[in-house]
Amino acid sequence: MKNKFDSIIYHKPSCITCKKTISEIDRMKEDIEKRDFFKEPFSESELKKIIKLSGMKTREFLRKRDKKYKELKLEDSKHTDREIISLMVKNPGLIKRPIIIKKDIVFVGKINPKILK
Repeated sequence: MKNKFDSIIYHKPSCITCKKTISEIDRMKEDIEKRDFFKEPFSESELKKIIKLSGMKTREFLRKRDKKYKELKLEDSKHTDREIISLMVKNPGLIKRPIIIKKDIVFVGKINPKILK
């Protein structure tokens, strides 16, 4: 995950949590790349790498409040990690956001941006 910045935030522009996080990061004058993963979707391999780097379980990246979560019955543990990743790539609303990567450390969802300092 090397880019011209030390950090990247994957976000959805209309997401309130994403907006608040980006606003705070901008206020802190952090040099961070921003990527709208609805306009520039993740590939399966890219999402897999992010999940692996995070040390979290694939299911921890699921956004349970998305209507697709219930429609696809993702609360059932019958889905494999591979199936879940495939569904998240096809339905980015299922991905918990924002995702911030700073120097190979992954932060997901609501965080205090001050930990990025």
